[in-house]
Amino acid sequence: MMRAYTFLLRPTVRQEQALAGMLRDHYSLYNGALRERRDAYRHASRTTVRYGDQSAQLKEIRAFDPERQGRWSFSSQQATLRRLDRAFAAFFRRLKAGQTPGYPRFKGVGHFDTVVFPRDGDGCRWDSTPHDGQTRVRLQGVGHVRVHRHRPVRGRAKTISVKREGRRWYVVLACDEVPAEPLPATGSIVSIDMGVAHFLTTSDGEHVANPRFLQAMADELAEAQRHLATFPRRTQQRTKRHRAAARKIARLHAKIRRQRADFHHKTARALVADHDVIAHERLNTAGMIRSPAAKADPERPGGFLPNGAAAKAGLNRSILDAGWGLFLGILAQKAESAARRVIPVDARNTSRTCPECGHLAKENRVTQAKFECTACGFTANADHVGAMNVMNRAGLGLCDVA
Repeated sequence: MMRAYTFLLRPTVRQEQALAGMLRDHYSLYNGALRERRDAYRHASRTTVRYGDQSAQLKEIRAFDPERQGRWSFSSQQATLRRLDRAFAAFFRRLKAGQTPGYPRFKGVGHFDTVVFPRDGDGCRWDSTPHDGQTRVRLQGVGHVRVHRHRPVRGRAKTISVKREGRRWYVVLACDEVPAEPLPATGSIVSIDMGVAHFLTTSDGEHVANPRFLQAMADELAEAQRHLATFPRRTQQRTKRHRAAARKIARLHAKIRRQRADFHHKTARALVADHDVIAHERLNTAGMIRSPAAKADPERPGGFLPNGAAAKAGLNRSILDAGWGLFLGILAQKAESAARRVIPVDARNTSRTCPECGHLAKENRVTQAKFECTACGFTANADHVGAMNVMNRAGLGLCDVA
């Protein structure tokens, strides 16, 4: 199995300055490569510059600027050029598909926060057997940086990344050959229905409350954003107070993100520990949060009819705050590691179908919380009905497990 481990780095002051310099020089390389591709296409008879052409120039670039580019890992610079190449590949793929393409952008100091080392031992070395009880990672041009390793690393470190979040630095290990750790069989099967009023509801009728981390910190975030808005939007020189205000907003969002991830991990772990098979809806979160299309008013040229965009925005915010996609991904990873089975099923009309008689009607869903079948009169909680229908739809898969 492949697994990723994220650990907090504890660099010294000089090491932190070197890490910041490494990021700065890598995004400078990224921007330079992007400029070369753009200018070649615009001014040289639409010439296409590819990754192989730019990678071949790295030796000359490192020799020309040994202080900024020559001191960093050659393979990490190649990874930065591959990152740009993937951005262009995605741009052309969307262009051919008729979607909004989104041309690759130049990276600013706050929008390039990761440097990738494609192979352990090439510019970066993970110390898997510390001699003094302190784990370290050796980075070319930075030195041996202390790592707060809060859990053991299993498998073989394949790719190592250094990431900055606010004022914190992290090392991310992508490991393969990670052994599974099967849990004892429980003989229990469950299905879950994701929601907004409740984070999830099981087929046993149990509700897991939705913590709404973003909503809980909305007032503090709004105050911080109002303070940031008092500064001019476009200035040549960002002041110290402006940077401090922006960092405060970033810290609040990072805290919300950590709280949400902690909740997801604990909830998924509880499900995996208690059940052998878990069925859930196959959710298209990107489609669910899409804004409604504008409706032109035929009686007013240039005007539009109400389309419920304001109400939909509130629902979209709640869905994103719950983080269904992230949770289901974590659930699948933990289930694979524990030798459990996860079964995704079609999510259409799970809360409108009667689990007793199978009658499907929009009118069955009386309110957000109440389900009442118009055919047989069956009444239950709407989220519980959705979980029971997920269980019914996963019936064939459950037979396969047995």
